Amino acid sequence: MTTIVVVRKGSRACIGADSLAKYGETLESATYVANHDKLVCVGGTWIGPTGPASAQLILTSYFRAAEIQPDFTSAQGIFETFTDMMGALKEDYFLIPKEDERDPYESLQMEMLLAGPAGIFGVYPLRSVQEFTRFYAFGSGAELALGAMHAVYEEEADVLRIATKGLAAAAEFDDSTAAPFSLREVALSPPEMPPQAG
Repeated sequence: MTTIVVVRKGSRACIGADSLAKYGETLESATYVANHDKLVCVGGTWIGPTGPASAQLILTSYFRAAEIQPDFTSAQGIFETFTDMMGALKEDYFLIPKEDERDPYESLQMEMLLAGPAGIFGVYPLRSVQEFTRFYAFGSGAELALGAMHAVYEEEADVLRIATKGLAAAAEFDDSTAAPFSLREVALSPPEMPPQAG
């Protein structure tokens, strides 16, 4: 498992991930795994997946080969992007899309957090998308990370420090999360101004 966090404040956003992988009960730390960075860059947007260890390889492969331009500018655009990806996941990457027989839709089999110029977003396995206004976390240490980020968000101005506090709390108390952390900071696009009356 893993812990992924996103934070936005002022004109900056940050996404962060731990570096630990597990194979059954065996820990695969960054000391032994060269490709331990779990974050994927697509254009100017960073994606942090949770789920199978192959998730970042699949995302990198898919978006490198995709004929369509992904839309990470809104919750609706992100939904359309990952709905388009669903067919390729099944056809080209052999995804088994069923988690539970009662699920109304096929599953991506991963949760993802995104940080880019348009803001910070979460994509859930059944492709629902949330836009977050402050911070969020996914993964095995998510509750610990959320609590730590909540505790420092009002006083701390630096999104990098807020994200690091969340990941550090998860690494301290969750046995599926460990340092070192990958952190990426992005500038948020300024809000669009309404047209001036003439």
